[in-house]
Amino acid sequence: MNIGSFESVCGQLLGSVATATIDLARLGLRPVESTNGKAPAFEIMVLNVAKRWVQIGALWEMTSNSSGEIFYQGKLDDPSISEPLQIMLFGNNEEGFRVVWNRATTRRENLDGTRQNRRKATDDGFGTGNATDNGQLSEPLNDEIPAF
Repeated sequence: MNIGSFESVCGQLLGSVATATIDLARLGLRPVESTNGKAPAFEIMVLNVAKRWVQIGALWEMTSNSSGEIFYQGKLDDPSISEPLQIMLFGNNEEGFRVVWNRATTRRENLDGTRQNRRKATDDGFGTGNATDNGQLSEPLNDEIPAF
């Protein structure tokens, strides 16, 4: 779900994030200069009520396993919000970034510390369908629209 954006304004990345309960209208991304490979790429700054910039998060550079696309992942956290907000940024410095949020999934672990495998439910509630194993229709299509 898109919840905000950043764009380059006079050489600085400025933007906003808004949800039903959060409205951060003045955010900035400050590049982090570090030789440490574990350092974030950006600090997320917010203009507070006293008109001072304070850090409320950080973003790390990531690479998509499927497409090779570079994106940034991190979180916003502040005592004024109930829990950290996990975010991802897609785009680039020239065209801007869109801010995406996905609800975090809880990781289940067994008593010995190993991760529990996710199993697909055998009954997903959609019935058996009308396709065979090779993707062909098992019955001819009926051109009539069903009555509701």
